[in-house]
Amino acid sequence: MRNWLDSMQPWGAFFLRLVLGFAMMYHGWSKVIPHGGFHGGNTFSAIDHWSHQVAMMGLPYWLGYVSALTEFIGGALILAGLLTRFAAFMVVCNMLVALWKMAIPHGYEASQYPLALLAIALMLVFYGAGAFALDIKIGFD
Repeated sequence: MRNWLDSMQPWGAFFLRLVLGFAMMYHGWSKVIPHGGFHGGNTFSAIDHWSHQVAMMGLPYWLGYVSALTEFIGGALILAGLLTRFAAFMVVCNMLVALWKMAIPHGYEASQYPLALLAIALMLVFYGAGAFALDIKIGFD
């Protein structure tokens, strides 16, 4: 039984990669894509708005860009299994800041989701992309 379970580890990483990638892209979408799409005139309105919110938390304005792009583009990279360890490391950093600045001040209940995403991202940093990853195809894993 143990050998069979060990052989399934790449599939476990694959499913965790899908969950993290979708979650990060979902949360990054509204921070990168303006409401109504890009045809509204101000292409960068959503990411500028997020950067302003990050600056109001006492962090540098430019970290808002890093955060939003980490969530959206990092999520897409994780979904594809491309540069997975790097993208997952960036998500770890993003989730640590989210916990520190947003979740922990509101108690454990508010911290559960960022903690779960942090744990999944850490697993991907340590283990790798798992099955069906572009990293394997190009030799990054």
